[in-house]
Amino acid sequence: MSMLSSEELKRFVNEAKKVAKDGEVATYIPELGKANPNDLAIAIYYPDGSFVSAGEVHKKFTLQSISKVISLALVLMDRGYDYVFERVGMEPTGDPFNSIAKLETMVPAKPLNPMINAGALVVTSMIKGDTVEERFQRLLNFIKELSDDDTVEFNESVAQSEFETAHLNRALCYFLKQHSIITEDIEQLMDLYTKQCAIEMNCLDLAKIGLVFAMDGVNPLTGKQIIPREIARICKTFMVTCGMYNASGEFAIKVGIPAKSGVAGGIMGAVPGKYGIGIFGPALDDKGNSIAGIKLLHLLSKNYKLSIF
Repeated sequence: MSMLSSEELKRFVNEAKKVAKDGEVATYIPELGKANPNDLAIAIYYPDGSFVSAGEVHKKFTLQSISKVISLALVLMDRGYDYVFERVGMEPTGDPFNSIAKLETMVPAKPLNPMINAGALVVTSMIKGDTVEERFQRLLNFIKELSDDDTVEFNESVAQSEFETAHLNRALCYFLKQHSIITEDIEQLMDLYTKQCAIEMNCLDLAKIGLVFAMDGVNPLTGKQIIPREIARICKTFMVTCGMYNASGEFAIKVGIPAKSGVAGGIMGAVPGKYGIGIFGPALDDKGNSIAGIKLLHLLSKNYKLSIF
C-alpha cells in the first residue's frame, strides 16, 4: 500500500470511533476500568522510517496480552523450539483466553497455545534469570530494543491491580504446577507476569515492534536482526491463528494480517514485508478485543487489500 495520508487515516479513525459506544473498557482489572472508552489512535510505521498516525497517538496503554508474542520470541531465543513446545502446544482454541477447561481434558495437561493465559504463563516461567527482577529486566530491555525506545517502562499501579486480582491466573498456575509444566514459585511467577502485562507504551512504539515482526525480525532502520527469522515466522503464525483470542478465525477472514490484541485496548499488527501497525482503543467487544480497533482494521484491509490470504 502506498503511503496513506494522515487526512485519510483520520477519516477512518472517525468512522471506526462510532462503534466504540458498543464496547466496554476492561473493569475486571480495576486500573484498566479508568480508561476513556472513546479514545482511538493508530500509527503505521514503514520500513524507511516514515509513519502516519491519527487520534490520541501519544496516550500510553499497557501491553497486556500483546506481551505474549514478545515473551514467546524471547523464550524461543533463550530455550529453543523443542524445549518450549514440549511444554506448550500450537493449536488454536475456541475457548476464552482465561479458560481452564481444556487443561483438564488434555493429556499431557499442557496449554494449547502460547496466546491463551495458561500458555503465556508457562512461556513467562521460561524467561531466563535468577530473580524476578533480572528476568523482568531482560524482557523489558528486549522490548526497549524492539520499540527503539529506551523510555519504555511498566505501570506499577496496573501491575499491582492485576497482581491483587489475578485469582484465575493463579488457579491456572497451580493446575500446571500439579502437572509439572510450571515448576517455580507461583507468587514469583505472578509478580513477573503482571509486570510483563503492565509494560506501557504508545501506538508509535507498538507500530515499530509490529514492523520488526513484519520484516522477519529485522529492524529495517538499523539493519539489525533482533529476532531470528524463523522465530519471527513462528510468532506471526500464532498471531494469525490465535492472536485475537477466540475471534481469530473471523479476524483472519475479514482482515487477514498477523495481529495481537490486549485487554487494555491495544492491537499490534504486522503486514509481512510492508509495515507495522499500532492501535489503541480501550472499549472492548465481548471477546476482549478493541471494538473500534477491529473496525479500523476492517476499513484499512478492505480499502488497501491488506490480507495475506
